[in-house]
Amino acid sequence: MKTAKLIIGIISIVLSLFILFQSCAAGLSNAMACNGESSGSAGVIVAICMIVSGIIGLATRNKEGRGGPITAGCFYLFAGLIGAVSAGSYSDLYVWAFVAFAFGAVYLISAFLNR
Repeated sequence: MKTAKLIIGIISIVLSLFILFQSCAAGLSNAMACNGESSGSAGVIVAICMIVSGIIGLATRNKEGRGGPITAGCFYLFAGLIGAVSAGSYSDLYVWAFVAFAFGAVYLISAFLNR
């Protein structure tokens, strides 16, 4: 699972930059349309959570304890929850929420399978 954590951490950090760019564009679109949605702000929160969890996952991938994978998994699940609930017209946020849920599941499974 160490290799999987490394790959997921790197993908998460790179993907979060893309999510952040998209979220800024969605937030600008929401502000110009005056539609009252907050999907752009939710996307920024998802991006920040994915950066944090990717860094935690990379930093703790070789550690023996369960604290790092559980923390990273919880950040991923929080990002997925925020993305799924607040997507609105920013429909790509559903995809990023699914990715965050999948990454969180991998980290939580690895935390409880490793003894």
